[in-house]
Amino acid sequence: MQKEHDILSLEAEIVSILKNVYDPEIPVNIYDLGLIYDIETDDQNRVKITMTLTAPNCPVADVLPNEIRDKVSAIPGVSQVDIDLVFDPPWDHSMMSEEAMLELGML
Repeated sequence: MQKEHDILSLEAEIVSILKNVYDPEIPVNIYDLGLIYDIETDDQNRVKITMTLTAPNCPVADVLPNEIRDKVSAIPGVSQVDIDLVFDPPWDHSMMSEEAMLELGML
């Protein structure tokens, strides 16, 4: 039970970190923008983040995954961070949170 609590706590901390990473072209954090498809953690504190970008030719394709890896790796106890950058399914506006849509004037 404690391990499950620790994993959930780690995942919550990762989400908090991701909500402070912004796409430089859109004034919304990458989590609310819908760029994070999945966060997996295991009992050895290895983290796998499946994410996408707003477009395959996005100018931050090299920078953003490395920024995420660096910030999540800095969480105490995290032993490994793997970023899986995917484009299927392709990102679209429907993946944004209501908060992001409101921020961008889309609601």
